[in-house]
Amino acid sequence: MVSYLFLLNKRISPYDITIFQTPAFGESKGYRPVYRVNVEAPNHPDAIKKVFRMFNVPDMVPSDYHARFISTGDILLIDEGRRGQTYYRLHPEGWTEINRIHVR
Repeated sequence: MVSYLFLLNKRISPYDITIFQTPAFGESKGYRPVYRVNVEAPNHPDAIKKVFRMFNVPDMVPSDYHARFISTGDILLIDEGRRGQTYYRLHPEGWTEINRIHVR
């Protein structure tokens, strides 16, 4: 995988990702951080795919993760330090970038 990305001249970056969920599925308020993970990927969409897969495939879920699977309405925060923070919410159509105001 690394050699393939090297051939395509894509640089892999580390991303600090925090998963936010509501206490009950389907709620639109009361998001809380439930888990934080570091992922290496060439861009945000690939990092999101890795996190989604990691927390929705039972064999890949970390043993210290005690929340539900990632589902519609959940939010991911990608923190790149000095480069800023980006929030994404899962909708039925896929992941969309949102404003921080939604995480309350």
